[in-house]
Order: sequence, then C-alpha cells, then structure tokens
Amino acid sequence: MKSNPSETAIESTFDLFLQDKGKGRDGEGGHYRRNVERELNHFLEWAAGDRGSDSWTDILPEETEREPQFRDLSESVYREYARYLAGERGLKQNTAQTYYAYLSSWTGWCVTEGYLDAHYAKRSTARDPLPDDDGRRPGDQQAWSPEQRHQLTKHAIQEFDAAYDKYTDADRDSEERHRIQYHAIKAARNRALVYVIAYTAVRVGELLRDPSDPRRRGLRWEEVNTDDGSITVYRKKQQWDTASLPEPVIQPLEAYRELLDPPSERWPVFPSFSPRTLGKLVREELASRGLTEEEIEARRDDYPRDLLLALDEDIRPASMTTQGARNVLEQLTDEADIGVSDPNHEYLAPHGGRRGMGEILVRSFGYTVAARYLDNSEDMVRERYSHIEAGKLGDKATEGIADVDSVPTSQEEGEE
Repeated sequence: MKSNPSETAIESTFDLFLQDKGKGRDGEGGHYRRNVERELNHFLEWAAGDRGSDSWTDILPEETEREPQFRDLSESVYREYARYLAGERGLKQNTAQTYYAYLSSWTGWCVTEGYLDAHYAKRSTARDPLPDDDGRRPGDQQAWSPEQRHQLTKHAIQEFDAAYDKYTDADRDSEERHRIQYHAIKAARNRALVYVIAYTAVRVGELLRDPSDPRRRGLRWEEVNTDDGSITVYRKKQQWDTASLPEPVIQPLEAYRELLDPPSERWPVFPSFSPRTLGKLVREELASRGLTEEEIEARRDDYPRDLLLALDEDIRPASMTTQGARNVLEQLTDEADIGVSDPNHEYLAPHGGRRGMGEILVRSFGYTVAARYLDNSEDMVRERYSHIEAGKLGDKATEGIADVDSVPTSQEEGEE
C-alpha cells in the first residue's frame, strides 16, 4: 500500500480483494469471484468514462490523465452508479441490487484495508436510486410440481428402456452393438441424473464439476453407497458431508452403474460425454503411454465413441459440468413436452428439483426435517417455504370461521 492510500489506483486492489473473497487454491475459484470481478471491471470502465452513460462522463477532475484513484470516490459517485444500474443498464430490479452489492462488498473491504475512510456504498443517499426489490416471494420461484416430476422421470425411463432393449437385442458380434451400447449408457446416465436431482435435493454444484471451483470435481463412484442409501458430497458450507439417497433413486443408479461398468471407483458418476473433450483426453493420455499418432488414431477407429475407448483403457474423464446438467434437463424437458411457467427458465432447472423436494418434505414432515434433508438452517427453510405455512394457516382460519361464524352465500346476500 502507498504511504497515501487515497492516491492508490482503485484497480490495483481488485486482485487482492478477489483472492480474499474467492474459493479454492489462491482464491481462484467460485462463481462469486467471477461475478464480482466482472462487475468491478464494469464499474472501473464506467468510472473512467468508457461506458457511454448519457448522464455521466467520469469521476476524474477535468484535464486529469490518470487512472481513477480512491480519492476520486465519494458518496455522490456511488449514488450516480446506483442510478446508472437502475436506469441506463436496463437491469432487472434484483439484478441491479445484486450488482450494487458486489460493489458494496469491495468498498467495505477497502475500508477495512485502509484505502477508504468511509463506506460510501452503504449510505442511504447513495442507495436511494436503486430499485426496490420486486417482491418476488420464495414460493414464486421454480419448484418442480408432482406432475412435472412425473412427466420428466417417465420420459427418462422410456428413453432408457428403449435404448437398453436395443442394446440387449443387438447381435453381440456386430459392430453396431458398440454404438448402441453408447446410447444405452447415455440414456442410463440421464435417467440417473434426473432421479438424483428430483429426489435427493442435493445442489447440482455438489454433484457435478464446477470449472470455476477446483474443489468441486464431481461425484465419484467411491462416494456412492447404495446399500446404505447415501452419497458423500462437498457441501455449500465448504466441507464433506453425507446426503441421503431415497429409495426411488437406488435402482436407476445401480442399473446405470452396471451398464457403465466403470474400471475404477474414482470414475465420475456423471462423466462428460462431450466428443471434443473426450477426444482430446484420449489422444493426450494414449500419447503419454507411448503410442504414436498413427497408433492412437487406429485405436480410436476401433470404437464409435471415445467414451467406450476410455472405459476399456481406464482413461478417466472429467465429470460433466453444472451447465452440462442444465443442457440435459433442457433437452429432456423439451422432448417430454413439459409445460414450464417461469420467467427465468423455459425448462425444468436443477434448482427447481431441489425446491420441489423441499415442498414435499415441508408439507409432509415440517420445517425441521426438511431443513436437515436440504442441508439448510430451519430459519432459511421457513423463509423460503413460507407460502406453505401461509396456506395452512389460511385453511385453519377457514375452519375457525366455519365453527364460529355463518358466512353468507351469494344467494343470501341477494335477499332483501
């Protein structure tokens, strides 16, 4: 830090702040880090006058040729940026609030580190231009309904049954059987993925690989125990923990495992099926084992898909990513012709499966059991599923009114 912190360029603090706030080795990972970094760079460009605002040029004094420094920040700067977020960027209400919160987090860190004397971002006059929360209730967020869950799982079953029947009926000595085997494995993987998301309520980021967080490398077979009905996952709270596998999930997982026949327990439960990714992995691994390019291509030509070669040679692929799971669910939702009423997703999104399971548990067993299953605090579960309690209280109110009061019918109201 300079002897005069106020003369420090604000951009020079971004990396250290992001390292402190990030996840994984050296603070390199995590969605939070990536999102904050993007917004801080956007703020810097706006502050330097590079973002084309109609009402704002830059925060530097006139005829000054230098990068923005901390001495250039003030309450009015934050107020103008809040106005910019709320208006000219065309953001949704909650998005504008979120982006401002990213900036506020960095500002608080700068106060702690001694770059700023005051937390301008928290002052009410600075925040005033921000839009109010849009009032979206937790119960308005996507949650798979029983009908949607049934449609999706039924479709996944049908896809698997059709692919598996083709595989078992195929001539064992035919070249086509390998190709059919691949499609059967893929259908089995998709069915197992749907069931795990629909019934375990495990966060998709705890099941699959997150490229932005090296610790989240995806569930492995060694972490699955169908006998005990449990899996071991790296939880959101940054520690390993067990999660339950309810009965509906067991058979799809076991059937998928038998068909995949992973060569080691360290294989991912849900490997990536990306042809480009698998092709690169196979070529690099076989080259490291001493095969020439000609030998590698000859080996690949023996298989219709690189996944099958990887299985035979125990070349362990990476897990599919969280985005990969969304792509699978989007495709299956479309194929099953499932109606989805959600302004943010036109398909059954992974978080909707988790919330749908939360609905089941809260309605059936109450908030305490649901909180344990969802790996959340009971207070948070009560907040997110408050619409259920409101509905139950409304039912009780209706019963109470019927017991003590005679509510007039429309016919009675019309009588003179």
